Amino acid sequence: MIDRNGYWPRRGHKIMAQHQSDENQPPIGLVAGWGSFPVQVAQSLIREGHRVCCVAISGHASTDLESICDHVTWAGVGKLGGHIRYFRRNGVEQVTMAGKLFKADLLYQGSVWLRHFPDLTCIRTLGPSLLGRQRDARDDNLLVAVTNAYARAGMDVLAATDFAPELLVEAGILAGPKLKQRQTSDVAAGWEVAKQMGGMDIGQTITIKDGTVIAVEAIEGTDACIDRTGTLCRRGGWTLVKVSKPQQDMRFDVPTIGPQTVRRVAQAEGTAIAIEAGKTILVEREATLKLANDLGISIIAMNHDADNSLGMPTDSTATLESANPSTNAHRSGRAA
Repeated sequence: MIDRNGYWPRRGHKIMAQHQSDENQPPIGLVAGWGSFPVQVAQSLIREGHRVCCVAISGHASTDLESICDHVTWAGVGKLGGHIRYFRRNGVEQVTMAGKLFKADLLYQGSVWLRHFPDLTCIRTLGPSLLGRQRDARDDNLLVAVTNAYARAGMDVLAATDFAPELLVEAGILAGPKLKQRQTSDVAAGWEVAKQMGGMDIGQTITIKDGTVIAVEAIEGTDACIDRTGTLCRRGGWTLVKVSKPQQDMRFDVPTIGPQTVRRVAQAEGTAIAIEAGKTILVEREATLKLANDLGISIIAMNHDADNSLGMPTDSTATLESANPSTNAHRSGRAA
């Protein structure tokens, strides 16, 4: 039974009433960061009949979660021990993490320990990586340490896409016009570079034009990488390539795109987005693809086969009509 001493959203009692038959099933724990991804995961869990206890990260998570989840507590990112105690108190046995954390702001804008007041569990978990003689603050290292802390507390950390598989994109031309030969070549070249960057845990996104890599995502994130590309390539016509890591742990740091990605690419005069089918999350799908069509941005999802060849989708795999009157109108005004 869920602890009723915490914060109940205004719809919490209604949701609980709808799922009385699930009272004997433990709720799912959701650690929610920034963006609409955690909101969509919570919605998917509720639709499937699960109860949801949510740790909403202060300064990151959406307040929309308060009207979706059964039970919500707001907590700082450094209160790992508090997160674990909250879940244990409410009978959670499975936890999933969704949403972005702004790593540069969290770690490198002043002292992380003074700004975020981490609790003892957080210090013990992340201290060796952040304060040890051999510091290693790479994403995978930090997140594996966090998942191990949950495991020691008797909770399994599962991939958010296990609960919301519909968010993973399928192969095909998803929006916009078919790629030109030059763009196809850029995607193939950029794909290999992005995979290498991901393998080194640097970033999962690169931008490329005419075979030349313009920018590589690092700690600043995809949005800043896109903005920097617009500054460096004022003529436009470049392509964004976003892939999973070679050994991607689907529990965290899964590549994600949404309306904001499309909007920023268009503003920076990019023309195409290439992503990895089956390993990329597409949030707000309908809005994202409509916006891409309206702005003339091609979105293409591809498979990376076992033989290391890149499968380029054909027109027969398209899920949306690429012919859009506003596409040509928009592109006719684009700088060459």
